[in-house]
Amino acid sequence: MEIEDIMVNKVITVEPTATVKEAARLMNKYEIGCLIVVSRGKVLGIMTERDLLKKVVELPRNPARVKVQEIMSKRLVAGTRKMEIPDAARLMLSKKIKKLPIVEDGKLVGLITLTDIARTTRIEPQMIGVIKELRKNGWLPPKHMKKVLDFYVV
Repeated sequence: MEIEDIMVNKVITVEPTATVKEAARLMNKYEIGCLIVVSRGKVLGIMTERDLLKKVVELPRNPARVKVQEIMSKRLVAGTRKMEIPDAARLMLSKKIKKLPIVEDGKLVGLITLTDIARTTRIEPQMIGVIKELRKNGWLPPKHMKKVLDFYVV
């Protein structure tokens, strides 16, 4: 199975000149743990919850004044949509990252997390039965799980 089979296609991005407060608002709004930093279509880096905690909250710095470009991780590790899932997992684990932007021709095309990989590779048949039963009774999965569950549980 390839990354494009499970990656999130609609990635929330932020401009490098946005304030950390604006970025945090976006992360809360979409219930996500990172934002890809993009300027004029070019991927510049990633800002994660960890960046917020270490570089703003702990110091402390004013999130309304600090710009995303000041705290983002600039050494972006990226994958490709045709990458096999085990290869992506190996890359992420070796680089000690939890989120992997998917980039093609310098453009952001998706995002995958270690959580996405864990969910897709460890869904047991019994769990699929439980999910099907819950769905019959009107249960709706959380937004962040819907794509993965829709892919594996028809």
